[in-house]
Amino acid sequence: MVTFTVTDQEQDAWAVLHVSGELDLVTSPVLRQRVHDVVAEGRHRLVLDLSEVWFCDSSGVGVLIASRRLLRSCGGSLRLILPARGAAEGSHVNKVLGALGVRRLFEIHPDVPSAVDEDARPLSA
Repeated sequence: MVTFTVTDQEQDAWAVLHVSGELDLVTSPVLRQRVHDVVAEGRHRLVLDLSEVWFCDSSGVGVLIASRRLLRSCGGSLRLILPARGAAEGSHVNKVLGALGVRRLFEIHPDVPSAVDEDARPLSA
């Protein structure tokens, strides 16, 4: 049985959700609810750390796009953490977003310190 977990922390003015496991039809509603909970608590700056997600299907991508839309509607922002290109482990989400042509919609960072740094530049699409 594959374990899917979402843990959260505060980092500066950002809520950070660390996601691990497979992001698919079964688990994506869990992440969707956690994002909604963060927004309901009044936190509109969110980092999704996807560096430990090793599989993502279309329902997972749908949650990422819906999360971006939700945060933008609140005047907030969403940043994703994905392993650098060429990383053997955890790069599946990066490949899926690129293959679907939606990677450019997201602000991608290599790690949490970069994602919460207002002066850091995101990785190129």
